[in-house]
Amino acid sequence: MTRYGPMYGPDYTFLGVPACDWADPATYADADVVIVGAPFDGGTSHRPGARFGPQVIRGTDYLPHDGSRPHLAMRVDALAGDLTVRDAGDLEVFSGDVQRSCATIEDAVARRCWIGWLSRG
Repeated sequence: MTRYGPMYGPDYTFLGVPACDWADPATYADADVVIVGAPFDGGTSHRPGARFGPQVIRGTDYLPHDGSRPHLAMRVDALAGDLTVRDAGDLEVFSGDVQRSCATIEDAVARRCWIGWLSRG
């Protein structure tokens, strides 16, 4: 699957983690966490713009550039080696087709979560 980052902005990853290909499980087989965006706002009526969310989240870096991103409640520093994190980019969704877009998102997440669970089980 092509990374759809450039669709609504530049193609960069969440906090600079390595990219992977959502369609190729081998590219994230070692990952504990895979970030995937769903740039979809086709279900809104008067305030569209949620489709820009995944790229804004990827582009917002609120901590110093020291490679540390501690999660105080979980006592994990995901980017300091506690977890292996990859970014698969955005799913291809269609603003005019709510049912198709929701099915794409549900299928992608359910299928990949199941594959991940089987490979770690």
